[in-house]
Amino acid sequence: MATALLCTAAAVLPAATAHAAGPASLLYIPNGYANVLGVDPATGATVTTLASGGASPYAAVTPDGSQVWTGSNTYALTVVDTATNTVAGTIDLGTYHSPTAIAFSPDGARAYVDYYEGGMAVIDTATRTVTTVVPTGSQAAQIAVSPDGRRVYVPSPLNSSVTVIDTATDTVAATVHFRGAFGAAFSPDGTRAYVSNSQDRTLAVIDTATATITSTITVDWLPQGVAVSPDGSRIYVGSALGTTSVVDATTNTMVGSIPTGGWSTAVLADPDGSRLYVSSLTNGTVSIVDTATLTITASIPIDQNVYQLAMAPLPPVATGLAPDHGLTTGGTTVTLTGSHLYGTTAVTFGTTPAASFTVVNDTTVTAVAPPHAAGTVDVKLTAKGRTVTAGTYTYQVPAPTITGIAPAQGPAGGGTTVTLTGSHLTGATAVAFGTTPAASFTVVNDTTVTATAPAASAAGPVDVTVTTPGGTSTITAGDRYTYTKDTTKLTANPLLLSIAPGQLSINLNLSATLTDTITGKPVPGAAITFKVGSTTVCTATTNAAGTATCTGPCPVVTVLLNLGYTATYSGSPALEAASATAGLIRIS
Repeated sequence: MATALLCTAAAVLPAATAHAAGPASLLYIPNGYANVLGVDPATGATVTTLASGGASPYAAVTPDGSQVWTGSNTYALTVVDTATNTVAGTIDLGTYHSPTAIAFSPDGARAYVDYYEGGMAVIDTATRTVTTVVPTGSQAAQIAVSPDGRRVYVPSPLNSSVTVIDTATDTVAATVHFRGAFGAAFSPDGTRAYVSNSQDRTLAVIDTATATITSTITVDWLPQGVAVSPDGSRIYVGSALGTTSVVDATTNTMVGSIPTGGWSTAVLADPDGSRLYVSSLTNGTVSIVDTATLTITASIPIDQNVYQLAMAPLPPVATGLAPDHGLTTGGTTVTLTGSHLYGTTAVTFGTTPAASFTVVNDTTVTAVAPPHAAGTVDVKLTAKGRTVTAGTYTYQVPAPTITGIAPAQGPAGGGTTVTLTGSHLTGATAVAFGTTPAASFTVVNDTTVTATAPAASAAGPVDVTVTTPGGTSTITAGDRYTYTKDTTKLTANPLLLSIAPGQLSINLNLSATLTDTITGKPVPGAAITFKVGSTTVCTATTNAAGTATCTGPCPVVTVLLNLGYTATYSGSPALEAASATAGLIRIS
């Protein structure tokens, strides 16, 4: 019979949905008398071996995937941290209390551990202490917690019954009599429980509302562990005679059989539905089954029979982010890199959630930085119940921009009040016209600054820039300011002179004052040329008062013909030219 069952294949199988590759995780197998294997569930390769000090063939994972609990041969439970794959602690169950089946409440706050001696311990997972023991007399190989956490089903092959425990009171709520009750599992909606009969070839369907058996399903002989596919469409039942039955949950009929080996006691469905894991004592393996084809794709060697398998998603590992800075206004797309990033549920910048994020693949997540005050914050990523830091991100004040200037021109002497418009102008520390600082400036608001134009050394266009903690505005056509030349006024002073009879030339003492008519100030350092007619008498430079004086000879004939002189300023890059005339008054 066993040989026939091993060779059985499904004659008619329901169409299977194609499955995408699942998130990175580890399959934990309690193996031998001292370790737990951490196995790649896709390939069957052993990734890590954990010293658990245990001889228990049971293991379960907390709902958040952070811990694997397994039994030990010292009447205790071993707690493995899945982030580091190291033993995080032990829980003493008391003398002669050997742990068997292990399960957790959906919120992970409580663990349920069956004793080989008969009884189920309720453990507070936060304090890792036993809070109560419910007498079941079960010696269960597998226990199941309802999806809502309100009931725990404890099958007992020795008592031929299923003990139903009310988790609100930790008391027995009902007993379902079923010969050889061994494995148990709930449908995803919690309305049904499936319990195998290890003494014949049946699988009981229990209505959880009434705790009564509504039907039995014929499966392969001596059924053992039970698992339900994540979508609830299939039930997988291991057997002692070498196969794993595939049951259609809609029709409650067996539709296939997988040759997984004798004493297939532990059956686990991958959370993504793509694979099934089945232990076999006679084969000394845990088989990895492709649920789409119901074929074994890999086998993992084991040293002892396994009654319970566990699977935990690998914790995320973040190795960096880029870019590591951006504007306080947010909007920068930041790429986080690492491993095991599938299943990312949150990205935060400091305490602020990312504006949005996208899981690109298992090694890459992109996130849009939210607005934030200036400064450096930690960027954290949360996946599979774990939060890790990817790096630091520095928020920078946006650089200012200038989009307009009015008026757009003014005299080179400066003094014009100019209104600058743009953005991010708050906090301005400097305003410059070209390379010259403004005479003064006032920040009106984030879009407006008024500034007093400084004097320029030359007429022509310059770019006006604003500097803030965010930087200096980029030069654009909108920040152009044009200096125009200042007009000037030259005032020449009349000269009194006398000419003696027969005198051929005369020394003229000439003077003129140059003034900037825009500023009203004298212009020092300007060259003034003095002429009588076409004769240049002398050239002088204006002093601090803007006055140039000089003495030079001039023919008497020229003086008599013109009776006046001209003072001329040829101008500069910042000043217009000017000239003036004054009389030569002759006293005879």
